[in-house]
Amino acid sequence: MTGSAEGAERTPGRLAALLIDASAEAISAAGGLAGGVYLRSRTPGLLRLAVLEGLPGPLFRPWWRVHVDRPFPVADAYRLGVEVVLPNATEAMRRYPQYAAGLPFPFGSLYLPVAGRSGVFGVLTVLRPTAADATELLPVRERMARLAEELGAALDKLEDQDASAVTWEDGPLCVRPPASRPPSGHLGRFAWDPATGLLTADERLNVVLGAVAAEAHGTAEGFADAVAPADAERILAALREAAGGRPPALPLFVRGPDGAPRLVEVWGPYDDAARARASTVRGVVLDPGPGTVADAAADLLPDGVLSLDRLGTVVYANPHAARLLRRPRTELLGRALWEGVPWLNQPALEDHLRGALLSPDPVHFHVRRPSAHGREPAADAIAGDWLALSVYPGPDLLTCTLRLGPRVADSPSGPPDALGSPETAGAPSLSPLYRPIVLAIALTEAVTARQVSAVVMRELLPAFGGRRLAIYLLQERHLYLAWETGFPKGFLAPFDGVGLDERLPGVETLTSGRPLFYDSMQQLADAYPGIALDATEGARAFLPLIASGRSVGSCILGFDRPRSFSTEERTVLTAMAGLIAHAMEKAQRYESEAALARGLQQALLPRRLSQHPLMETAGRYLPGTQGMEVGGDWYDVVAAGDGLALVIGDVQGHGVQAAATMGQLRSAVRAFALGDRPPDEVMSGTNHLLIDLDAGLFASCCYIRLDPVTGVAQAAVAGHPRPLLRRPDGRTHVVDLPGGVVLGVDPQATYPVTELRMEPGAVLALYTDGLVERPGVDIDDGISALRVALARAGAPGARPGGRSLAGVADRLTATARHTADRPDDIALLLATRRATPPPRK
Repeated sequence: MTGSAEGAERTPGRLAALLIDASAEAISAAGGLAGGVYLRSRTPGLLRLAVLEGLPGPLFRPWWRVHVDRPFPVADAYRLGVEVVLPNATEAMRRYPQYAAGLPFPFGSLYLPVAGRSGVFGVLTVLRPTAADATELLPVRERMARLAEELGAALDKLEDQDASAVTWEDGPLCVRPPASRPPSGHLGRFAWDPATGLLTADERLNVVLGAVAAEAHGTAEGFADAVAPADAERILAALREAAGGRPPALPLFVRGPDGAPRLVEVWGPYDDAARARASTVRGVVLDPGPGTVADAAADLLPDGVLSLDRLGTVVYANPHAARLLRRPRTELLGRALWEGVPWLNQPALEDHLRGALLSPDPVHFHVRRPSAHGREPAADAIAGDWLALSVYPGPDLLTCTLRLGPRVADSPSGPPDALGSPETAGAPSLSPLYRPIVLAIALTEAVTARQVSAVVMRELLPAFGGRRLAIYLLQERHLYLAWETGFPKGFLAPFDGVGLDERLPGVETLTSGRPLFYDSMQQLADAYPGIALDATEGARAFLPLIASGRSVGSCILGFDRPRSFSTEERTVLTAMAGLIAHAMEKAQRYESEAALARGLQQALLPRRLSQHPLMETAGRYLPGTQGMEVGGDWYDVVAAGDGLALVIGDVQGHGVQAAATMGQLRSAVRAFALGDRPPDEVMSGTNHLLIDLDAGLFASCCYIRLDPVTGVAQAAVAGHPRPLLRRPDGRTHVVDLPGGVVLGVDPQATYPVTELRMEPGAVLALYTDGLVERPGVDIDDGISALRVALARAGAPGARPGGRSLAGVADRLTATARHTADRPDDIALLLATRRATPPPRK
């Protein structure tokens, strides 16, 4: 766990100030525990946490980056541009199980999109105590909506000055929340003019500094020496940074001349306009008082007592806590707990602290201390390796008690040698406690091998600090590469299709059923002499993918640097491999069954469309990719007397019944069309047939009978999207048809007939809703987008070199074809009228 104040130093001050102010006001308006702002980044589809107020950033590192396509509330608020309200943990688990599994604590949350003229900039979010339901939060939602709107307007102005200004590329700024009550000690204020070097103070600062005369701190240097002689350089550095326009870093905890703790905060002008008006740096010095009754009492307690602020900084530690933690009090006060006590830098502690920060109930747990190694004789006198900790939440501070406890068999261990190699001991945790349920929930939504691999890359790899991933699947005693990311181009090609008799770690982990872990590439080379290695020196983990005793494949995780794997990490990764294997096995079944289903679907569609010398038609069908059942979309072109009938329809639902019903309706419509029945009779007859079938399904349909010679068309619609007509001059519009209700609902339904005319070179487009519907987007917007695409596609045959109708159909479905996750089937039928028959070949 590491701090993120360095991110502030690289961030334009004006943007940071706007975000900090907005998050502070949002916390106040919502009665929140914490809040922050996510901003878009220069990486497409990636949001970054720009400001986190009221929580330690290092504890929430897994949530610093969010992809907009993830099933998280902040992603939905950004992508859909809608407010997301989760009043309690139950609602969060119901709507966002992955998010709730990662933060399984009783809190509520609100997410407001911050929109501007150019689109959504980011999301304003607040975490707060739970509420019974969303209606209880109506006043809060209104105030936060106003704040989001005001922030969006301010970011618009910032973007006008610099088009790339409103993005975020660093870690979050971690900011202290507004205090729920005034501090109990003495507080004095000061102001420093960098131009003149003059520092002025109010009378209360003289009270804080005691006997030091005001003239002794008339300069920045004198002031720093008076406040904290041992930390004078830190104070001067903070003053200079504030004068340079950098946002406020974390508060400085320093010690006065008598060793008493003091807190110094500084702030300055954070944009060019403010610096033009005045360059004064202002701040406060807080002296809580070295002899307060509370501290004196706590110093005498037999238990260890720590107080942490909401950023994880130790603001008080009694002598017994220092002895139990085997750290001097001077190394605890003013530092983050995990920095002051490096062996506490472990995933289990992170999770307990998150619980204390986000829920109203205390948390209790055990942690094992490392041995003293003879370095601290006083600590050696304390028997026992285990500490019992209790953390009690508060509005501004967390109070932690420590006492010696018995060994707990299932408690996480904490010595450095169990947490990492010597090179990484005390460094940021590479594997924040990763809950298997998070990956399990994400994998339930993946139905193809590609989707499973994408989930592993998105969910598992970042949680353990990995940068490389390869997944091999077993087929006929050979391992074939199914997914790779992060490896040099072509590096894995020689390993694609290797047999199970090869001596390779990816093979042996599967044949033995044991995961293999190598702390460095040198270890890997020693174990497998002559094996090809990439350029990095990092660690590798080889995991067997075995589901229900059946070998599925193997998974390789790669890291950029050497590292060791703790017992806990090995256990978690092995469990994760089992989940991945089951998901891959399910995906393989899906792909086999889906292939059969698609074959059935294709068999039900027309192999050949009826033709006419003066007409050209083109049809396209794209099956949905979510789920493995066939759909009910269809299209057809049928000879109808001396004309042609253009038909498109969509049976409700998916599955064999929908497909069978679609086949029956298609046959019925063809029969009516071949008899050259009027469109209203075709619709009525098909409606009665569907009702008589008693299939419990309904269908939409559009039927157009066209005379290719005159261009006169008669159309009837049953609850189906209206067709589009592109005129030869490029003007394109939705055909206004009155239409009737869907088929299969009302036996008395009527279907009005509308007459229209197609000029030579015009294009008529019939489609199903899968082509124009998107989650969270109004269908009218989708139809408008299709209309624009058809207008730009070019008139087929209208001029030499004009786009063919088949080319137009391909262009209109191009985006859908390249969309990996299509929730619905898509059918498209295009028709154009020729002025003259094409020449005979």
